[in-house]
Amino acid sequence: MTFVQIVDYETKQPEALNALLDKYVAQSQGKRTVTHSMVGKDRESENHYVDVVEFPSYEEAMKNSSLPETDRMFKEMVALCDGMPTFTNLDVVRDEHLNTLMVNRMYDELAMKGDMSVAEQIFASDYRDHDISNPEDKIGPAGMREDVGMWRGAFDFTFTRDAQMAQDDYVTTLWTWTGKHKGEFMGIAPTGKTCTMTGTTVFRCQDGMIKEGWWHYDAMGLMRQLGAM
Repeated sequence: MTFVQIVDYETKQPEALNALLDKYVAQSQGKRTVTHSMVGKDRESENHYVDVVEFPSYEEAMKNSSLPETDRMFKEMVALCDGMPTFTNLDVVRDEHLNTLMVNRMYDELAMKGDMSVAEQIFASDYRDHDISNPEDKIGPAGMREDVGMWRGAFDFTFTRDAQMAQDDYVTTLWTWTGKHKGEFMGIAPTGKTCTMTGTTVFRCQDGMIKEGWWHYDAMGLMRQLGAM
C-alpha cells in the first residue's frame, strides 16, 4: 500500500532548505526509497511550508528513514526551521488522477466496447489526433469515431495497458494490442489471423477533455503478420 508522509514546518530560509534537499538527493542516490516528493508554500502564511513525500509502502519509508543520509539531512533541516517540523503519516486508500480515468475510457469503453457516445464525452470539439499511419490528423469526436470504427470493422481487439504515467496535462500509456483480423484492413482481405503489436499513446488534456493525441506503434510489424510484407 502506498504510504505518504506530510512534513509541516516554518522557515525563513527556504533557499537554504532547497539547497539541502538537492544535496540530500545527490548523496542518497541509489539508496533512498522515495518515489515522489513535492514542496508547497502556504499562500496565507509567508514562512509556512509543507512537504509531501511518497513511498511504495510504509516498510520502504522506514528503510529510507534508517539511512544515515536521511538522519543527517533531517538534523540540518531542523536547524533551518523555526521550531520542530511535524509529521503526518498516511496509508493511501484512494489515489485517482482524473485525466488518467478519462483517457482510460477511450481504451475501455470507446475502443474495446465500441460505445461511440463516449467520444463526445471525452474528446474536445477541436481535438487533433496525430497517427503515424495517417497522413492527415483526425479532428474532434467525429474523427475519433471514424478511426475507431475502421479498426473495429477490421479487428476484434483488446488493449492491455502495460504502463501508464500522468504528468501535468499529459497521460502517456505503453500498451499491447491484440486483434483477430476479421474484415478488410488497408486493402488486405480478412485473414483470420491473430496479431499483436506494441505502441505508445500520449494524450494532452485540457479543461476536463482530451485535446490532442499522438500514436506511435509497430504498424510495419502488424502488416508483416498479415502477410502484406
